[in-house]
Amino acid sequence: MRIAVTGAAGGLGGRVVGLLAERADVDVVAMTRRGLPAEAFPARVSVAVADYADPPALRAALKGVDTLVLVSSDGPDARMLMHHRNLVAAAIAEGVGHVAALSSVDADTASPFCYAVVNGLTEELLLASGIPCSFARASLYMEFFRGWLVTARTTGLLRLPAGDGRVSLVARDDVARALAALAVGEPTGRHHDITGPESADLAGIAAAAAEGWETPVAYVDVPDRTYCAETAAEGLDPWWLYAFSSLFASVREQRWDLVSDDGVRLTGRSPLALRAFLSADR
Repeated sequence: MRIAVTGAAGGLGGRVVGLLAERADVDVVAMTRRGLPAEAFPARVSVAVADYADPPALRAALKGVDTLVLVSSDGPDARMLMHHRNLVAAAIAEGVGHVAALSSVDADTASPFCYAVVNGLTEELLLASGIPCSFARASLYMEFFRGWLVTARTTGLLRLPAGDGRVSLVARDDVARALAALAVGEPTGRHHDITGPESADLAGIAAAAAEGWETPVAYVDVPDRTYCAETAAEGLDPWWLYAFSSLFASVREQRWDLVSDDGVRLTGRSPLALRAFLSADR
C-alpha cells in the first residue's frame, strides 16, 4: 500500500509519517512544501516536494498513491480552502482510492470559528468528490493550548474570552495515531471524533495547570473586545487575532464540549490526560 501524507514537515504530519513508516506493508510518501534533508524522515520514506498551491506538483506526488492522508493547510481561511480544493482535484485526477482527512470536532459551516468553516467545507468537498473518505475530527490540541498556559504560568492568570465554554483538549500524538489507523484501514465514509479523556471549562484547565506545574494559575474570563485590544497591543498578526477571537467564540458556544471513545476504538490506546501532559512539561 502506498500512502501519501501532506504537511509531512509539520508536527502532526511528521508524526503520521513516522507511524506509517514503522509498517513493512506501507510505502510512505512525505509531501512537503519545501525540500528537506534526507535525514528528516525515516530511511524508507520517499519525499515529494509539492506546494498546496501547485496543482501539477500535487498530481506528480500522488501518482500511484492508494491513500492520501490530508493534513490541513494553514494560514488565512480562503487560501487554506483553495489548497484543499487543489489537493482533492489532484487526488481525483490520479485515482487515489481513499482520503483519510484531518478535520475538527467543530466542523460546521455555521460555526463562528473560521477554520471550523473551512473544515466543514472540506468535508463537503470530499464527500462530493466520489473518493471514499474517512475523517478524523480532532479537538483542540494540548500543544496548541499550551501557549496560553505558558503565559499564565508566568502571570498567574489565564486571561481569555472563553466564558464558561468547555473543551476536551487532545494530545497531537493521539490524533496522529488515529489518522494513521484510518489510513491503513478501509474507508469508513464517516467522521470519528478524536478527543481527550475529559472535558473541562477554562477554570478547570487552569486548575490542571496549577496542579501539574505546582504554580498558581487562575482563569479570568475577559470580554472579546478586551482580549482583542490586549493581544493587538502585543503585536499579534491581525489574521491570527481574528482566528483566535473566532475560536473562542466557538468555545463560548460549547462546540468543543465533547468526549468520545472513537480514538480508543481506532488505536486501542487511551488518550493522554491534560494533567499527565502538563506534569511531563514541568
